[in-house]
Amino acid sequence: MELERTLAIDCGGSGLKGSVLDDEGVMIAEHIRIPTPYPMGPERFVAVLCELAEQLPPADRATVGMPGMIRHGRVIATPHYITVAGPHSKVDPDLRRAWDRFDAQSALARALGIPTLVVNDAEVHAAAVVSGEGLEVTFTLGTGLGCAVFDDGALVPKIELSRAPVRKGVIYDEWIGDRARRELGARRWSARVRTAIDGLRPMFLWDRCFVGGGNAARLTVHLGDDVTIVPNEAGINGGIRLWELGQRTPGDPNGEPTG
Repeated sequence: MELERTLAIDCGGSGLKGSVLDDEGVMIAEHIRIPTPYPMGPERFVAVLCELAEQLPPADRATVGMPGMIRHGRVIATPHYITVAGPHSKVDPDLRRAWDRFDAQSALARALGIPTLVVNDAEVHAAAVVSGEGLEVTFTLGTGLGCAVFDDGALVPKIELSRAPVRKGVIYDEWIGDRARRELGARRWSARVRTAIDGLRPMFLWDRCFVGGGNAARLTVHLGDDVTIVPNEAGINGGIRLWELGQRTPGDPNGEPTG
């Protein structure tokens, strides 16, 4: 029996990173990273991801994690790709309309020619590290704040915590996102992250919390004995685990959801 290979692509505000995993979740090719191009509407998004995939070994299926509220492979809201020049730049009304309810899962399945899952990027990170027991919460620290929750291995419907106010007029994305890290420096930014974790702990009452994303390695403080820092590679390695958990209905290469 031929083993399945999974194309895993982690889409961020500043970069798009992908590799191909074997059936055990091991990368069979060095990951490729390219800067996220702007402006980037849905058509360009699909085209760029196909170009990235062409530089990698062939795969039997694909998992794509992208920022924002993604429901059943459709983009309900995405914070960066509606801007003219990337995170914190001006929002383009035409791009906002183009992304609204865009069926990224079906579009990518057609373009790649393989069954495809499109989910929030933090959910891919979480899938790589959760044990499947109890309430497990994953936060990702990157351009903004990502969040994913699993209950006994089942993915809980998406919570867009990044857009929630943490201070008057300030949302989590702005308070502990990458711009804040660069402005504050590692020590003060890390203290903010710890304050955020301490404030969210009584809200979730998690059994285990994981913190990942590109900036997790920059933390200079201990976040608590119930918090585990995980490597950024989880954004790719979780690509195969989501299929094993059976949390999403994949897009069919013919463009129609299966099941």
